[in-house]
Amino acid sequence: MEIWMLFIIISLIAIVIEIFVPTMFCINFAFAGILTAIISIFVPFGLAKLFIVFSVLSLLSILFIKPLLVTTLKKESDADFKEQYIGKVVKAIENITTSSGAVTIYEERWEARLNDDGTEEIPAGQDVKIVRNDSTVFYVEKV
Repeated sequence: MEIWMLFIIISLIAIVIEIFVPTMFCINFAFAGILTAIISIFVPFGLAKLFIVFSVLSLLSILFIKPLLVTTLKKESDADFKEQYIGKVVKAIENITTSSGAVTIYEERWEARLNDDGTEEIPAGQDVKIVRNDSTVFYVEKV
């Protein structure tokens, strides 16, 4: 077996682990393994030196690429979620209070709460406007 194949196998194992445990940690080893495999094709290093290259590339990937990926993906997912629903007028399908309630958006049921504690309960069937969210709970007010 060629040395470069060993690093491709390491990369594939890391990708499979990343699929089942999506922590964005093993992807760094996959990235380093692919680069090491490419280096091993063009530079005649021994196995020990290639493992040092793999280790250095893994460390650099963890230090520089992972934070970049995490912040980029977090910004995209937060922006998409908030921009998609904030400001929309939707229908209450359950009475909405400060502790319970639900709305329907595109035929999906979402938990909803009153945005202001002093506001009276909103009855089911009434239109409400989404003003903010906390995770998957929408805070609404009367239209």
